[in-house]
Amino acid sequence: MDGTFRLGAIGGITIEIHYTWLLAFVLIAWTLAAGFFPDSYPGFASQTYWLLGLSAALLLFSSVLVHELAHSFVARARNIPVQSITLFIFGGVSNLRAEAETAGAEFVVAVVGPATSFVLAALFFIIGQAVPERGPLGALLSYLAFINVLLGLFNLLPGFPLDGGRVLRAAVWRATGDVRKATDIAARIGQLLAFGFIAWGVLRIFSNDLFGGLWIAFIGWFLNNAAEASRRQVAQQAFFQGVRVAQLMDATPDTVVPETTVADLVYGHFLGKGQRAVAVCSDDQLAGIVSLTDAKAVPREQWATTQVSQIMTREPLHTARPGDDAAQALKVLAENGINQVLVTEDGRLVGLLSRSDLIRYIQFREELGIGAAETVRSGPRR
Repeated sequence: MDGTFRLGAIGGITIEIHYTWLLAFVLIAWTLAAGFFPDSYPGFASQTYWLLGLSAALLLFSSVLVHELAHSFVARARNIPVQSITLFIFGGVSNLRAEAETAGAEFVVAVVGPATSFVLAALFFIIGQAVPERGPLGALLSYLAFINVLLGLFNLLPGFPLDGGRVLRAAVWRATGDVRKATDIAARIGQLLAFGFIAWGVLRIFSNDLFGGLWIAFIGWFLNNAAEASRRQVAQQAFFQGVRVAQLMDATPDTVVPETTVADLVYGHFLGKGQRAVAVCSDDQLAGIVSLTDAKAVPREQWATTQVSQIMTREPLHTARPGDDAAQALKVLAENGINQVLVTEDGRLVGLLSRSDLIRYIQFREELGIGAAETVRSGPRR
């Protein structure tokens, strides 16, 4: 997801924060400090309310992180690789590098998140019984117990991409044996729920609750976009069932060495060959990638004296292996907003798979009348 920065890692899983999380944190802390806690627990000092608001917002997102970690750890136990967890304005998301291979695995990975939220709610409630109910600590624990119950219930709504939608998808998948059909049904129900949230938000706005109404409507808008994106992604991935990266990649990609000047890169590769990004290799090993955007950042009068090594991206490099599923490469392209993925083997560049390669493959299948359910085998492109 673009616009993120790395916070750290837990159990080998990278934790990232999207810039929208900062907005959500400020809004939630302010709403709690200026509204919820003063209304529900009158009599505290002003600074106490702000301390409660900031603490509650931080612990709310910590609860979301624990919720996502539960998804991620269970996914790894089911041999589903986990790339990272990203916290953003609407909560969090576990970025899995592959989908569950069975309906049972999908169910377990999905249901553990809400279950974790309910366990957290119970823990906060139990701890809250040991402190004064009307004191600041009691107020904080009471809120955290309530919000985790709400988080668990919200995620159990039976619409994709919520956990409840994934549980529904698992059930339909198990009943029909068709993951694409199951995703389509769960996503359409998710869109119906999303439209319900939007309508509810509009009603709240007309009931003089501008902030709350906008927030609810915005959640509905987000859910609708996520559900539609999921439907499109599964439809596209169906075309790549059984297709490996090696079958679609350019097996003889253009490369440059780190010492190449920006002038040579622009005139010899970008303009000369119509490319937007070129792999950088040194001693037969992949060293990085340089793009049109990187070159544009260099003043034109410095092109002849600036080397590619000074502007190329060394990490993170988004890579795939020749034997990887092409559908997974498509997911990497979509999640990272990039146009090509580097295909490597033992640190060596062996190919380049671009978004246009995948689109061309889909177009060819459609022109030939070959449906998504039909498996196609072919050799690597030369």
